[in-house]
Amino acid sequence: MKILVQREDFDVGAEIRALAGHARIGAVASFIGLVRDLNDGSAVATMTLEHYPGMTEKAIEGIVAQAKGRWEVLDCTVIHRFGELKPADQIVLVAVASGHRGDAFAACEFIMDYLKTRAPFWKKEQTPQGARWVEARATDDEAAGRWQRKEPGAA
Repeated sequence: MKILVQREDFDVGAEIRALAGHARIGAVASFIGLVRDLNDGSAVATMTLEHYPGMTEKAIEGIVAQAKGRWEVLDCTVIHRFGELKPADQIVLVAVASGHRGDAFAACEFIMDYLKTRAPFWKKEQTPQGARWVEARATDDEAAGRWQRKEPGAA
């Protein structure tokens, strides 16, 4: 498992090749998040991501551990950037290797949904109207909420 929180950009191809090098792996699913140039109707010049070193990595490790407990995850890479980013810059890579595509897709989506709602990152956008903090979205909470397990016998 590889979990990095870094300022530097990453090479998606190299990261995926590093995951796909084991004979047991039959699938690698990945997600790459990019900075958009428009958010909530305003142009975005830059986005600055902040985090708490140590706490952020521990939170991501916990999210990956949950995914490993639910699906056959043979290996995983999560790289999340911080600092000032411009539109079209890569923000995050989640890549999951598994024996089967269903497990790889589900675990990748789960990790990304939980990163959006549970990893301690804060985003500030620079727009023509000035700087603004990006608020949590109800749609992100809804996406993460679908992974909640119901207790046996619950309606």
